[in-house]
Amino acid sequence: EQEREGYSIPAQRKLLADYARKCGFQIEREFIDVESAKNPGRKEFGEMLRLLGTNDSCRVVLVEKTDRLYRNRADALSFETLIEKRGVEIHLVKEGRIYGRNSRSQDKFMHDIHVAVAKNYSENLKEEVKKGMREKAEQGVYPARAPIGYRNNPLTRAIDIDPERAPIVKRIFEMYGSGNYSLTTLRKAVLNELGVRINRAYLETILKSRFYLGYFVWQGIEYKGVHS
Repeated sequence: EQEREGYSIPAQRKLLADYARKCGFQIEREFIDVESAKNPGRKEFGEMLRLLGTNDSCRVVLVEKTDRLYRNRADALSFETLIEKRGVEIHLVKEGRIYGRNSRSQDKFMHDIHVAVAKNYSENLKEEVKKGMREKAEQGVYPARAPIGYRNNPLTRAIDIDPERAPIVKRIFEMYGSGNYSLTTLRKAVLNELGVRINRAYLETILKSRFYLGYFVWQGIEYKGVHS
């Protein structure tokens, strides 16, 4: 979707490189951050702050738009400190705005609004994702990664039986159900018979999981699953 809308990293780099060339800027360093801008503590963002705080020749930051730089107040405040103390400018290319120490109060106000909108977008998206996953659980579809013996179907978004690993799980239950194995001896037997190495704790997790009985727990609530 980002590729289609022109928000992909290559598209952003081209946009900013063209802008730098038109403005006569020399690009000192590029920071490519694949982490979400909604969370503070991003590695590349931190590296950029350190460069701006120590390199006197770097005073201009080029970014596509506000939400590509940050979507949280903590990062926005960190940048505001650099703007006030170090005279850093942010050129928001797609928004057609420059935000710096000498910006008008109206421009600073608009920047704060953009930050608030970006933050609200992230929080609303998070709420919608949670709501969607809860609705999926209520329909009996496990909204997370399927356990061993099953697999997530990316096309139907359902949980399907894994033809390769389901027989392994079935055999584990059969062997343990015979009463001839402890978890420790079962682990060795699974390795010898099936050639699969599973640690003792994970074996216990499999045997105790109600997923294989057709149920699953999501956010503390048990649901009847539609998986076989």
